[in-house]
Amino acid sequence: MKITNISFYFIGVALLSLLAGLLFGVIGGLQYILPEFLKDTFPFYKTRPVHVSLVITWIFTGAIGSIYYFISKFNNGKLFSLKLAQLHFIIFILTGLAILYCYFLGYFGGREYLEFPPIIALPMLFTWILFLINFFMTVDKKVRTWPVYYWMWSTGLLFFLITFGEAYLWTLSYFQNNIVRDTTVQWKAMGSMVGSWNMLVYGGGFYIMEQISGNKKIANSNITFFFYFLGLTNLMFNWGHHTYIVPAALWIKNVSYIISMTELLILGDIIWNWRKALSRAKKHKHLISYNLLTAADIWIFLNLILAIIISVPSINYYTHGTHITVAHSMGATIGINTMILFATIYFIYEQFNLIHKTKMVGTGFWITNISLFIFWLSLIGSGIVKALEKEKGTIFREMMEKLSAWFHVFSFAGAGIFTGILLISWPLFRCIFNIILSNGKMLIKENHL
Repeated sequence: MKITNISFYFIGVALLSLLAGLLFGVIGGLQYILPEFLKDTFPFYKTRPVHVSLVITWIFTGAIGSIYYFISKFNNGKLFSLKLAQLHFIIFILTGLAILYCYFLGYFGGREYLEFPPIIALPMLFTWILFLINFFMTVDKKVRTWPVYYWMWSTGLLFFLITFGEAYLWTLSYFQNNIVRDTTVQWKAMGSMVGSWNMLVYGGGFYIMEQISGNKKIANSNITFFFYFLGLTNLMFNWGHHTYIVPAALWIKNVSYIISMTELLILGDIIWNWRKALSRAKKHKHLISYNLLTAADIWIFLNLILAIIISVPSINYYTHGTHITVAHSMGATIGINTMILFATIYFIYEQFNLIHKTKMVGTGFWITNISLFIFWLSLIGSGIVKALEKEKGTIFREMMEKLSAWFHVFSFAGAGIFTGILLISWPLFRCIFNIILSNGKMLIKENHL
């Protein structure tokens, strides 16, 4: 297995995870409007964690595959240890299958986002340590000269390790026996974990912006490093708006509120200025990646508006726990992270001149973003209705009846997202299949990186 191939194995698994996760999301949406659908064989309490886990797997695994590819290129096509990367992949796959096995059989025991039995966290932790070793032993040791994407990747890797450990503090009686302490730490861990995968994804985005533009200043400018440190602060503190209802320290809530207002705005400004600086020739050469980053920029703007609104304590009191929170997470997961990841992956495959069927990708691009916008609006609408009805004291059955129309809309839009993502992914699957089948022999000489 070659280094290039190990990257493509991870990317292939990431794409499969995304499509499978979206498929289970569509099934979950149907169960909102057809409660008896698959109720006896695969009820909603199984559908939801499978959907969430697979989509999160897409983000992490897509970022891992991309990072393996990039750092090997920085090191003359070599990793510190290809065997460690292969072991990482094998244990990763076995662990993922074990998690799905538990979900399908109804074996739970974990917490939000990590609902599988806690024992399975151990091999997950081991694979991350293998990845850390390969990363830090491969990259340039001259830390002072690191571009911003090195810093973002290293920060994301280290903070995932930290937050993953925090996410399992609930297994200790000191936390488990105190609901305030338990809730605060759990939300802190998961909020910061989101920040860690943002670092991994955004790092790839910065790298391809540098490569497409040919402007090294993008990854070394003062404004870019300002964004990095702001993002790092965001990772550590902005989770607090999830716990306004918990009697935690007031300064944590105030700091988190202020920080929540800033990070996406800076990122959006950087991408916007990068797009304006590109020549028409460079846009055309990397048109797919350019369009995907443009879509991410628009979703950053939309999600920033929503994030500002739901971070206001008096509004958060009504919106937290409603579909408005889901709208925010879906806008970030699909609109921002998925668009940037697809841009990064397409940039990699463009190096081999293997990308064809661009019309299919373009069609999928528009179907995905239009469907996502409808999906996003329907979630916000249902969240507003739910918040208002809760305030009136409406009983649950009547509340669900009033939400029925919104559920129909987001179920239909969810199917559209799945269709669009499938069209975007299909050319990549063809490339992966051909590359792996030929063991890398069919690769055309790469363009310079």
